[in-house]
Amino acid sequence: MSLSRRAFCGALLSVMASVALAAGEPNRWTPAETLKYRLVSDPQVSPDGKSVAYVVRESIMESETSEYRTQIWLASTDGKDSLPLTFAQTSSSRPRWSPDGRWIAFLSKRTDKKTNLWLLSPRGGEARRLTDSKSDVSAHVWSPDGASLAYIAADAPTEEQERREKEKDDARVVDEEDRAGRLWVVSISPDPSGKSTPRKLVSGPFSVGGNIEGGGGDRLDWSPDGRAIAFVHTPRPTANDWTSADISLVDVAAGRVTPFAKTAAAESSPDFSPDGKTLAYLATDDPPRWARRVALRLAPAEGGAPRDLPASGDEQPDIAGWSADGKTIYFAETKGVYDLLYAQNVKTGAIAPLTKPGNVSSGASVNGRGTWIGWVGTSPTEPTEAYASALSAFSPVRVSDANRDLPDHPLPKTEVITWKGDKGETIEGLLTYPVGYEPGRRYPMILLVHGGPAGVFRATHPALPGPYPLAAFAAEGYAVLRPNPRGSSGYGVAFRRANFKDWGGGDYRDLMAGVEKAIAAGVADAEKLAVAGWSYGGFMTSWIITQTDRFQAASVGAGVTNLVSFTGTADIPAFLPDYFGGEPWDKDNFELYRSHSAMGHVQNVKTPTLIQHGESDVRVPISQGYELYNALKRRGVPAKMVVYPRMPHGPREPKLIKDLGERNLAWFNRYVLGKSSETAARQ
Repeated sequence: MSLSRRAFCGALLSVMASVALAAGEPNRWTPAETLKYRLVSDPQVSPDGKSVAYVVRESIMESETSEYRTQIWLASTDGKDSLPLTFAQTSSSRPRWSPDGRWIAFLSKRTDKKTNLWLLSPRGGEARRLTDSKSDVSAHVWSPDGASLAYIAADAPTEEQERREKEKDDARVVDEEDRAGRLWVVSISPDPSGKSTPRKLVSGPFSVGGNIEGGGGDRLDWSPDGRAIAFVHTPRPTANDWTSADISLVDVAAGRVTPFAKTAAAESSPDFSPDGKTLAYLATDDPPRWARRVALRLAPAEGGAPRDLPASGDEQPDIAGWSADGKTIYFAETKGVYDLLYAQNVKTGAIAPLTKPGNVSSGASVNGRGTWIGWVGTSPTEPTEAYASALSAFSPVRVSDANRDLPDHPLPKTEVITWKGDKGETIEGLLTYPVGYEPGRRYPMILLVHGGPAGVFRATHPALPGPYPLAAFAAEGYAVLRPNPRGSSGYGVAFRRANFKDWGGGDYRDLMAGVEKAIAAGVADAEKLAVAGWSYGGFMTSWIITQTDRFQAASVGAGVTNLVSFTGTADIPAFLPDYFGGEPWDKDNFELYRSHSAMGHVQNVKTPTLIQHGESDVRVPISQGYELYNALKRRGVPAKMVVYPRMPHGPREPKLIKDLGERNLAWFNRYVLGKSSETAARQ
């Protein structure tokens, strides 16, 4: 889009905003208003460094539609032009440039219910479908000559499986009927019939790709000479198997698979050096821990002893790619409340930051020639947008303008605060002030707890939509505290593992010390407090209300409330045994699990509690929510449980996200402020 066109659109949007206000729409953030936020992701710089393809996600909420729809956009790296490249009524994602820059391969469900591989010229025109997979394609990478694409897709269901499903005779045997991921290759040139026929390159006693903790499972890389492809595989395509991830190489011509990184550590994210002599990848501790420590490892592509580069600050780097000369590897990593970009010298191991604290820079990727890097940036005052820079002289340029029509409602101020843990540790958190904050006046405050527990609160834009809409809380007059207690990422391995065998111990004290900090600072009203969190944040919320009556309201989202029954029903049964040093049925462990569960102390709860849970959640099964709800109801504690159909561990439909946010706001208003709201009827 040219500058003049942008100016025209800006003027038009200003007029539309004025009309909306005249029509009575609120000039403030609400859960519904946050759904106007567009999320930008996956920026990919073209080989010549002139263009960036990126993905924009927006909410589609119509009478019978509630979905996030993604489209691919194209921008110039000077930031002067941007325009949509795909327009279909279905989502398009994961743009990848051909080596010569003539094509963009992407994923979409344009013609059926399965995600397939498509080809489109960056100059526009009709997209051409390359695959007709009966299972979703999850990743793809170009061959060095640009003639083919490798991709991952699971085995198609057999005719017998399809028949049984159609006839409602489709009983499934647990752990025995998962369809494994396979590696395929397809030529971009059609055969005489006009189609491109894929060739299954790898099918073995393992699953290609996988749900790797921390990512990198679906990363493929073609060797520069085009002879081999490096890929990740696990024994089964399940989240629990990530600790057994290995890397292998497959000979493209012969289909012969050779193990490359096969140890008791979990290996992922393979990336060939430009000369093809070295393969960089990520390797965990041996054996892996769920609170990961990751090394950036280099090994000769032809085989030989690997070596680890000096450790990064948080020891959780996310590889972005190599420089053109093969002397530098670029990666992104969390440092405190920010994600930063780094360059590491392959020879000396020296690490230099490219970006500085103040902005969150994530999702980084180096282009095919190792000359440019693209990433997504955001901050408490800037919404997510795509950025790019040449690597020869790092100078970030914002290339997208996806949130130009974001409502111009007043934004709350957010700042980083610190306090001391009970062992002298420095604990960091983000304090968001109410809109219109007046120094000297105390405000109701919401304590938010992140998931993980090895998650981290980052200094992102407050209008990001979610179950706990930060901007909407601040617009309603709440301060919001988001601490990163022990167990969080971004502060090093020792801090990330400081809650082993101690969920609800030191982390609880860190959180409560943060609340006291906000009260002592004169911001929070000690008599008007709420607490909320999702997943591990839900665990901690349910735990907190068994330990203290300081909070007037609580909201437990997809929370782990009983460590014993969670371990026996979740899709990651190895998770808590790693944190607690053994199985719940081992000697002395049952009491350890029980004593660290909210259900072991539920008789102490007096706090009015809202419980929100997805009906299709296999990570934290919905029974965890029912256990807490039934106990509170039987004890006469004010409680409400809301079940969300179709929803897995996190919300994926805008209408449900809107409902989550509105119910949370109404619940807090009712029990913290003692007032009703537009959505109080739902409570």
